[in-house]
Amino acid sequence: MAVSLGDLVRGSVAAGVRGTADFARRRLSGDYQLDEFGLDEHLLESVLLPVLRPLAQVWFRVQVNGIENLPESEGALIVANHAGVVALDGLMLQVAVHDHHPKQRALRLLAADLVFDLPIVGELARKAGHTLACPADAERLLRTGELTGVFPEGFQGVGKPYRERYKLQRFGRCGFASAAIKTGVPIIPCSIVGSEEIYPKLADIKPLARQFGLPYFPVTPLFPHLGLLGGIPLPSKWYIEFGEPITTGAYGPGAAEDPATRFEVANQVRETIQQTLHKRLTSRRNPFTG
Repeated sequence: MAVSLGDLVRGSVAAGVRGTADFARRRLSGDYQLDEFGLDEHLLESVLLPVLRPLAQVWFRVQVNGIENLPESEGALIVANHAGVVALDGLMLQVAVHDHHPKQRALRLLAADLVFDLPIVGELARKAGHTLACPADAERLLRTGELTGVFPEGFQGVGKPYRERYKLQRFGRCGFASAAIKTGVPIIPCSIVGSEEIYPKLADIKPLARQFGLPYFPVTPLFPHLGLLGGIPLPSKWYIEFGEPITTGAYGPGAAEDPATRFEVANQVRETIQQTLHKRLTSRRNPFTG
């Protein structure tokens, strides 16, 4: 028996209403839990990921490779390049891990203090399972078997000028390597192509950045000239590739305090990400069509 378009629409609307009613019932009854970091899995699954999914699937058309390199249930540290002026790469990485991993694992990102100082954004970040990029929180997540993500370039990466696109910045003090070595978890190098083109940064208005307490105040082809419209990211085609795990268990916990060992591990991760970026870029014909 043929199903009409009207029947499909009515069915979709009915399903949406039922889903909204169920969500409201659980929130009002308190039928949900938070972990010690504030992760609200019910909110993440019901609201946050569904809001981000169209951006990943329709706008950026994210293609994911190497998901088989992520562990099924054990802890691991995903280390990725950072770019884009606005850190949408972290959100797209979270969607990619959840939607493509066979166990739909939640990615716990280590974020800068500024994220948690922002109204609304900080609270949502906590509920999405993210926490401060500090050694103590990183080690606690990894020891409990969480899949954790970090962007060692920090603001130097996400806020670099467009002319330096896909050139990895310094990895700071290599704290991520120390956390991985101490907990004995593997490091998964992650290369993200496409994020550099969403807000091409042409200049930085430093006086305004200081005035608003920001690491930079970007000038892009559309912002601030077009106001709020300039905040719409350009629809670049994204590729997220997870490399083969780099094991750390052989070093032993004591090696985490050795600067040379930390640098050795961090440099191996950095070189792997950079080489993968170059490989993907040489095969890409156009930033917006892939």
